[in-house]
Amino acid sequence: MAAATAWAENLKKLGLELPSVPAPVAAYIPAVRTGNLVYTSGQLPFVNGQLPATGKLGAEVATEQGAELAELCALNALAAIHGLVGLDDVVRIVKVVGFVASAPGYGDQPLVINGASEFLGEVFGDAGVHARSAVGVSELPKNTPVEVELIAEVR
Repeated sequence: MAAATAWAENLKKLGLELPSVPAPVAAYIPAVRTGNLVYTSGQLPFVNGQLPATGKLGAEVATEQGAELAELCALNALAAIHGLVGLDDVVRIVKVVGFVASAPGYGDQPLVINGASEFLGEVFGDAGVHARSAVGVSELPKNTPVEVELIAEVR
């Protein structure tokens, strides 16, 4: 129960609550468990079914806004985990993979994905510290600026 209280309280302190699991936009499911790992599908920064921004980092979207969008992606990924096994069962976040739609010459993908990484640390403390990849890509689904997927160890 203490673990549930910690993540829930930390979300509350951040002024956030878990959203409903975003509906898939194609032929996949939001999360899959195998053994003691949960893999989320790539999550977009949907808020109430809408993308708050579109475009590329280094063009239409600033780095700071991209980091905020990455946080929303991570929040949606947590919702997917919660919908499958419940966040009470999360032992740690193992890995984050972040994709950043990047204008030519843009190289601050790690700063964008820090939005997700720092958020997960705020929610789970030391259990939110993870391995990570931050990858620049030319296009993402629905012209979203950022997409994030998580791997979590669960009980």
